[in-house]
Amino acid sequence: MVPCDLTDIPSVKKACTDLVRAAPVWDVLMICPATMEPIAPFLECDFDEWERSVSVNLTQQMRFAHALLPMRRRGTEQLSIVILFAGPGTNNAPRNYSAEIVSKIGQIKMCELLDAEVSDARFVIVGPGWADTKIHAETLRAGEKAGSNYQRTLQKLNSDECTPMSQILDFLDWAIAQPRDVVSGRNFSVVNDIWGERRLGEKLSSTPDMFKLRRYLNDWRGDDIA
Repeated sequence: MVPCDLTDIPSVKKACTDLVRAAPVWDVLMICPATMEPIAPFLECDFDEWERSVSVNLTQQMRFAHALLPMRRRGTEQLSIVILFAGPGTNNAPRNYSAEIVSKIGQIKMCELLDAEVSDARFVIVGPGWADTKIHAETLRAGEKAGSNYQRTLQKLNSDECTPMSQILDFLDWAIAQPRDVVSGRNFSVVNDIWGERRLGEKLSSTPDMFKLRRYLNDWRGDDIA
């Protein structure tokens, strides 16, 4: 373990250096920090705080990928894999969370771009759904600034509707085991996609544009296969 403050670029650079020294070769690189703050309408945000959020949620995470990708294990049948985590707003425009949402959309595209540029690795980004993690405390602290999402968050956290962590881990195990043409460059939903089913793997292998930001066949559920 190495310390890292994602709001401080020298700290991120040192963490990258320390990780390269500690793990000169890796098979799985999972990058998953996130913050929803600032939670407010864009024009009411302090722009410096908004910019820092984009840095934490996107730029500094890409700094890790840039520094550590050269250390990926090569020459093996199962290619090294980079796993990123998506957030809300891919299919709609939630209010008051613009910094996080624009950053996560940027990560989805970076996953696709890295897949196009780096042929001997795999790049996957996953939307875990409503997982009961400490990030939701930011919405509860924001109160009325979170708008309708405040009550929605309370309802979700007090119900059995959150994605079980075991389901997220099962997805990760599945993704790590898949070939490049099935998973790389794609954005998956743990809750909504039929991952784990053979027919999805077959469809993805034959349809390169699926589960990409371009929205091609993202709602496919296997209806055209008997």
